[in-house]
Amino acid sequence: MNAIIESVGLRRSYRGFDAVRGVDFTVARGELFALLGTNGAGKTSTLELLEGQAVPSGGTVRVLGRDPFRDRAAVRPRVGVMLQEGGFPAELTVLETVRMWAGCTSGARPAGEALELTRLSDRRTVRVKQLSGGERRRLDLTLALLGRPEVLFLDEPTTGLDAQSRRDTWELIRELKAQGTTVLLTTHYLEEAEQLADRLAIMHRGLIATTGRVADVVAERPSRISFDLPADRFLGELPPLAAMGVTRHETEGRTVRLETRELQRTATELLAWAHHAGVELRALDARSASLEEAFMEIARGLENEETR
Repeated sequence: MNAIIESVGLRRSYRGFDAVRGVDFTVARGELFALLGTNGAGKTSTLELLEGQAVPSGGTVRVLGRDPFRDRAAVRPRVGVMLQEGGFPAELTVLETVRMWAGCTSGARPAGEALELTRLSDRRTVRVKQLSGGERRRLDLTLALLGRPEVLFLDEPTTGLDAQSRRDTWELIRELKAQGTTVLLTTHYLEEAEQLADRLAIMHRGLIATTGRVADVVAERPSRISFDLPADRFLGELPPLAAMGVTRHETEGRTVRLETRELQRTATELLAWAHHAGVELRALDARSASLEEAFMEIARGLENEETR
């Protein structure tokens, strides 16, 4: 794998507190890698080291083959960074802010082109202080894209955006990735990671708990089927659950919930039984595990281990 971002044994400490405690991962060229975790997991601290904002307390980090802190002059022009909050002068207009930033950016796009990318063209004459929270996030993204970066760091890029703006931003990120941009993303929106990421890592208290392709992380968790049995039918009338691939089940009133790692087989056999028995399975719902379910299960497991 052609590693564009590489972290080996990465550590970061603040006055005796270890925020990052030995993190290893790589990101290939043109890949979108999502770094997930609960608040305080160490995501932003890790991102700041990758961006070259600080020197690691231990371990090494390379971006485009170089140390992003010591080789900042070589790395920074090829990298775009979107922080959690930009902090731009409130009295400047959107266009003035972009032009000011472009003056400090090597090979900057024209301001109009950059604003068009993030759909802020119609807000160009508005002062920054008058922008909504979502519009400020779009301005942050505009400035991160000014230099046509090879590597893009996005720290919570869609916080504060409405649903349509969030999906517009997803589409822009997909387009950048298709053009070869390498993206490292942190987000609290698990659907965002599920939609965009090629691979991900889930952090917990400064360590990576699990990493891999999104589909593989999700596939480790069982699928679910739920339905309501008619009042004159009982769970015992179904074929043996284990023979259908069911690994766990529970009932609540007339509602039956099944867990399986063979969703297609279990659903097929359940529906075949219902058809032949003339049973209507009301409120039938069958679905694969989601990234949110995988994330919550991992987080709960780690918390339980620490309290033992």
